[in-house]
Amino acid sequence: MKFPIGLQPYSIRDMLNEDYFGSIKQVAAIGYKGIEIGMPPEGITIDEQKQFLDELGLQVTGCHAGLEQLTGNLDSLIDYLHIMGGRYVVLSHRFDTKQDVLESAKLFNQIGLNCRKRDIQFLYHNHDWEFVRFDGEYALDLLLQATDPDLVKMELDTYWVKKGGEDPAAYIRKLKNRCPVLHIKDMEPGEEQFFAEVGEGILDFHAIAQAAEEAGTEWLIVEQDHCRRSPMACIETSYRNLVGMGLV
Repeated sequence: MKFPIGLQPYSIRDMLNEDYFGSIKQVAAIGYKGIEIGMPPEGITIDEQKQFLDELGLQVTGCHAGLEQLTGNLDSLIDYLHIMGGRYVVLSHRFDTKQDVLESAKLFNQIGLNCRKRDIQFLYHNHDWEFVRFDGEYALDLLLQATDPDLVKMELDTYWVKKGGEDPAAYIRKLKNRCPVLHIKDMEPGEEQFFAEVGEGILDFHAIAQAAEEAGTEWLIVEQDHCRRSPMACIETSYRNLVGMGLV
C-alpha cells in the first residue's frame, strides 16, 4: 500500500513569493514526486516553469481554480494543464441553502462535461462547511447525489472531514472510484483543532490509506494551511512520517 506523494504549495505560499524556484527545489529535495500548481507568477513563463519542474522530476497533478475561471476561461486553463501534463482541475465552493447545492450541482456537471471533452477530470475539494445539514443531509452528500460520478469526482480533504465531525476513512469508503486525489492533513488534539503535520496529530493515516487504496485513490497530496513553525519544516515532517508509515 504505497502512493506517490504530492504537495499543494499553498502550504509554502510565503516562501514561494520570496523565492519561487528555490522553494520548489526544496520540495523536490524532500522527496515529493508531484505538485498541485497553477500558472507561474509574473516574470516566469509557462515554458520555464515546465522545464524546471521536469528537471526536478516533479509531476504536475493538476491545479485549483475559481468558479469564474471555470465558467468563463476554462479552455486556457485546460491548455495550461495539457502543457504541464496535469490531469485534474479542482474547485472549492460554499453553499448557503439546499437549493444552492442543487443548482451548483447542475453547473458542476456542465463544467465536468466540458473538462471531460478535453481529457481533464473535474474535482470538488471540500472544507468543513459542506457538513452543514439541509433537510437532514450534509451539503456534501447532496452534492455527490446530484452530480454525475464520472463528471464530478472528489479531492477529499481529511482534516476538513474530521473538522466537519466525520471519520475520514469512513467517508473515503463512500467514494469508491470517485476520489482519485486525496488531500491529507492532520489535526492537533484539543479544542482548537489546529492543523498538524501528517502523522503528528489525531488522524489515523493507516486507516485513511487503506480506505484510499480501496477507493482507487491515485495521489496523496500533503497540504498544511497554517503552521506553528517553518512551513518547509512542516512539509518535510509530513513526508518523513509518510515514509515511516510505509506509505511511500
